[in-house]
Amino acid sequence: MSAPIVPRYSPRDRANHWVIAITFILLAISGLALFHPAFFFLSNLLGGGTWNRILHPFIGVVLLLSFTAFALRLAADNRITAADREWKKYLPRILRNEPVTLPKIGKYNIGQKYLFWSLVVLIPLLFFTGIVIWQPWFASYFSVGLIRLAVLVHAAAAFLAMLAIIVHIYSAIWTKGSIRAMTRGTVSAAWAKHHHPAWYEEVSRSR
Repeated sequence: MSAPIVPRYSPRDRANHWVIAITFILLAISGLALFHPAFFFLSNLLGGGTWNRILHPFIGVVLLLSFTAFALRLAADNRITAADREWKKYLPRILRNEPVTLPKIGKYNIGQKYLFWSLVVLIPLLFFTGIVIWQPWFASYFSVGLIRLAVLVHAAAAFLAMLAIIVHIYSAIWTKGSIRAMTRGTVSAAWAKHHHPAWYEEVSRSR
């Protein structure tokens, strides 16, 4: 008999997530190629230096649009609650895999929520600074000083966003059963009860 499963993400949410993931990876690769000559070889993955420069900002537009749609649907579930703040106190013990009685949390834990709100800030920041430095479409409307500042902020925001995504990927691998949620759209009932008990109870009541 197969273990009971719980639906976690709809096909639309999973498709949206993978569009965000793919565009982010393409932007990271093409952005690194533009950032420093040591990474220029990565531009070959998008057809060479010229195509890398042309495609990078357009891929950024796709990321902004897809992430905005995703964020609007998930914003309510990512509000930080008292239970999240209480859960945060036990984080060092959780990372050490020590037994601990945790407060019941909803669909996302506070780490996931911090990631969400970080990207809510960083992705629009990347987009708007990218507009300022977008040659030849918009850069001519801005001063040299503003363009230089935008380049600096864009690079810093990109670094922070890549760091956040690396942590996100590591956490998904470290927490067994998580990747299934974004590949099949379901998790096991045991996983849901263990990691997100308040959400599991809510889903169980609505079924």
